[in-house]
Formats: sequence, C-alpha cells, structure tokens
Amino acid sequence: MARIDWIEDDQASGDVAEVYSAWKAANPDREAMPEILKCFSARPDFLQQVMQASYGLHFTDGHLSRRQKEMIATYVSALNGCRY
Repeated sequence: MARIDWIEDDQASGDVAEVYSAWKAANPDREAMPEILKCFSARPDFLQQVMQASYGLHFTDGHLSRRQKEMIATYVSALNGCRY
C-alpha cells in the first residue's frame, strides 16, 4: 500500500488528467501511469517538471546510452528492494 496519496488513472481530472494523457500519448506501450510518477499527482505542475527533467536526464543518450542508464536504474532499484 502506498504511503503517499496519489490520483489513479481512472480518477484523474483537470490538470492531472492532462499530464497523465500526455504521458500515455508518449508511452503507448504502457497500460498505466507509473506509480513513481503518481506520487507527484497532488501537484500536477511539479509532476510535469519532474517528467521533463527525468526524460532529459534519464532517457536521452549522452556519455551513457539510454540502455545503460536503464540497466543501472534497474540494478539500483533491485539493491534497494524497490519495485519501481
């Protein structure tokens, strides 16, 4: 059970629904908004900023490829016992 209240996909309205819709349009292969992002749903303005920063940092190639970054993130999450 989550310790942070968040807005589920089917409960989203207004600004939150707009942010969720934009994320889903950019990620058509995913069924639902990731819970790690839903943690910011009380502040849709901040959620949008987190998503922009995250994609620029994590999902673009630079010194490391996106694939390498994903592998590192997965490994660190496993070490931390994080299901995300």
